[in-house]
Amino acid sequence: MTGFIRTAFTRYPMEIILALLYIYLSFEAPGFFTVNNQLNVLRNITMQGIIAFGMTMVIISGEIDLSVGSGVALAGCVIAWICGEYTDAIGAPAAVIIGAVVAIAIQVTLGVLTGRVRQWFSVPTFITTLALLTMLRGAANLITGGFPLATFPSWFTTLGSGFFYGVPIPVYVFVVVFAVTHFIMKFTSFGRSVYAVGGNPEAARLSGINIWFVKSATLGITGALTAISGILIAAQIGSGNATAASGWELDVIAAVIIGGTSLFGGKGRIWGTFIGVLFLGFVVNGMTLLNVSEYWQYVVRGALILGAVLFNYVLEKLR
Repeated sequence: MTGFIRTAFTRYPMEIILALLYIYLSFEAPGFFTVNNQLNVLRNITMQGIIAFGMTMVIISGEIDLSVGSGVALAGCVIAWICGEYTDAIGAPAAVIIGAVVAIAIQVTLGVLTGRVRQWFSVPTFITTLALLTMLRGAANLITGGFPLATFPSWFTTLGSGFFYGVPIPVYVFVVVFAVTHFIMKFTSFGRSVYAVGGNPEAARLSGINIWFVKSATLGITGALTAISGILIAAQIGSGNATAASGWELDVIAAVIIGGTSLFGGKGRIWGTFIGVLFLGFVVNGMTLLNVSEYWQYVVRGALILGAVLFNYVLEKLR
């Protein structure tokens, strides 16, 4: 029996911890185990979770993106500005579609350029995306003038705050992104290349893998998912807001690390990130229901990141 428990805990550590956390909160946190609260948790984790799946690919490839929070804000502001400027001329549906395409194109381009800067000038993506974190937030403020742009048609807000068969619409997007990224990483040659590049870049290069294409592609995919999240956030709050998603980059990276992805690259799972996103969502929700101070919540979330790194290190030794 002891051997079975050890094997189960070694193979499925976060799944077991998540189940235990869920059981604990169901008994101890008032209102946790209600349909409305469960839907609220799902709605809250979807936006960051969508980005986290892309970030998993980036970190497995051996890189990192610190600009995703600012990218979310910029995407929302871009689509809001285009709707405000061109709705009368081309109609609301066309303005929304063009705004979404432009927002996604900007983020994909920035992601790919980040990879190319890494290739051409050997500038770590940590530095490039740290610079973008500030630049994109500034660009969002320039677009909006420092004030929220509420220029969307009324039907657009349904994307962020509406329901389909009783489930928040963003949850469907979250599930689709999870399924697609899981398939890519598990069943495609590109996914295998991401692992190879992150695990041993030189061996991957000698095997004929274009390592810079792979790294740039993962950053571009994360940029696209960042823009999609930004569009959904803008729809949810009904405006393009330059202050949206402040600090999200840390929460996204935390979910990826808690899910078991190695910061050194080459190891990780989309499924693990899915568990990490749920875990963080339940922790934050549970602490709120238990009236834990907001300041202590930050302490706990920081401790979880460090704890996850140490925990995964210990697991590697046990395996």
